[in-house]
Parts: sequence; structure tokens; C-alpha cells
Amino acid sequence: MPNVMNVFVSHIRRALQESYSVQEAANLSRIVCCEMLGQTTIDYYLGKDIILSSKEMQKLNGILARLLNFEPIQYIQGTARFLERSYHVAPGVLIPRPETEELVEVMLREIPSDARILDIGTGSGCIAISLSKTFPNAKVTAWDVSEDALCIARRNNDDLQASVCFVKQDVLAWRGDGGQCYDVIVSNPPYITESEKQEMERNVLDWEPFSALFVPNNDPLLFYRRIGELGRMMLVDGGRLYFEINRAYGEATAMMLCGQGYTGIRILKDISGNDRFVIAER
Repeated sequence: MPNVMNVFVSHIRRALQESYSVQEAANLSRIVCCEMLGQTTIDYYLGKDIILSSKEMQKLNGILARLLNFEPIQYIQGTARFLERSYHVAPGVLIPRPETEELVEVMLREIPSDARILDIGTGSGCIAISLSKTFPNAKVTAWDVSEDALCIARRNNDDLQASVCFVKQDVLAWRGDGGQCYDVIVSNPPYITESEKQEMERNVLDWEPFSALFVPNNDPLLFYRRIGELGRMMLVDGGRLYFEINRAYGEATAMMLCGQGYTGIRILKDISGNDRFVIAER
């Protein structure tokens, strides 16, 4: 016998409230109904009934089981939004965050439209692809150490018809060949210290790639220091670094870059008022 959807909205919320806050459960309920089961947003908020087939009921039960295992909704959907574009995501890459959108928006206001850009630790490719799509005359290269991440990034590049060149590269091991030159280097590298794990939600800890999240407690600036060193070799005079950072290390990152000889160093806050971005000039 077919099932009435408004009954299942309550069912979804009750099931999820065992593991999520009331607000999170309500938001997930809307996503499941409207984005995954095809109900219109208006009908959802009006509480209108829709009929679920047995196949759709199976799909709903599978979605709920995954959510109750704390799998991020973006991985279940297979997509995440970033600056109005849809990107394929899977457990091999971080889910794009709103803070990273803010970083790209700053870059879009500041960098030349024909810049040579290197994105280090590209993940899903959202930074590099956003820059390539907005600035078709830019030459954008993106590195990642993970082959899984690069496969996803290349798929996004093809799907969105961007022109990023993706390269498998370990930034910590690379020593440079002296032949590469960039106007801009951008990175959102691993920056969460291992001691911060206890503050994090299970849907991040259990599912998103460890290597893309964490740095050792005793070296929180590991990637920034290394990228700063590479920037001294690879950036043109006047070229810029753009970093997304751990909010606890804005001043430390700025001081480290100053010690490496960078100038015009800025620490910018995100929309929540946290130190989140550091920009420096070679």
C-alpha cells in the first residue's frame, strides 16, 4: 500500500533526532524530501502529501540508515554545492566548506584574470575549478597527493567544462625543478591539530579523509611553512600566497611568513569573525 509523505516527514525527524539536534534533523529532513525524493519545497513546507512507491521507501530507509551511521548527507547525495556550482564528492575528498567559498571570493576580487595559479591540496577541485571558470584566460594548475582526490577533481573539471591541469604531487616531498612560475599560489591544506579531534563531530571524524584534515600537534604550520618555502622559488616578484588557516594560528602563520621574507601580510576574518585567511606577497 502506498505511503503518505507527511507521515514520513515526522518519521524522518523522529529517527534522526536520536543522533542529531532538532535543527539538524529538520534540515536533513528537507534535503531528503526535496532533493532526494523529489518533493517540491513549497509542498514540503505546506505539509502536502506525496506517495512513496516501495522502491522509494527502500531508498528512504537506506538514506536513514546511512545518516544514522553519521555519513555526511553530501556523500549520500554524491554532490556538494560550492559557489553556485555542484561538485561530485565522495569519502576520498573533503566536503567543500563555506569558509573556502569566502577565500575564493577574496581571490576573485584581487587576482588578475589571466593569472598563473597553483592550487595545492586541491581535493574536489572546487577552488581551482571556480577560478578557472570565472577567469577563462587564467592558467590553473592543481596538485594533490591523493589519486582518489584527483580522480574526483578531474571528473568535476570535465563535468563543469573547466580547464584545470591536475597533477599528482606531494608538496612535502617536492623539491622543485626551477621551471615553474606562478602569480598566485592558493592552499587550504590540513590544519586541524590532532588534539582538536575531541571537539569534532562524528560525521567529519568517521568519514572525511584523515590526511586532508589533520596535522601533528607539535607542527601545526607544517604545510604553510613548506608552501611558503616553495612560494619563494615559484612565485614571481609581487606574486601572492592565499591560505585558509586554523583560526588559532593566524598570528603564528603571519609571523612565519614574515620570517620567510614575505611582505604585505594580511589576516582576514571569516563571516563568523574568526581569523581564517592569510594573504602574503613575495
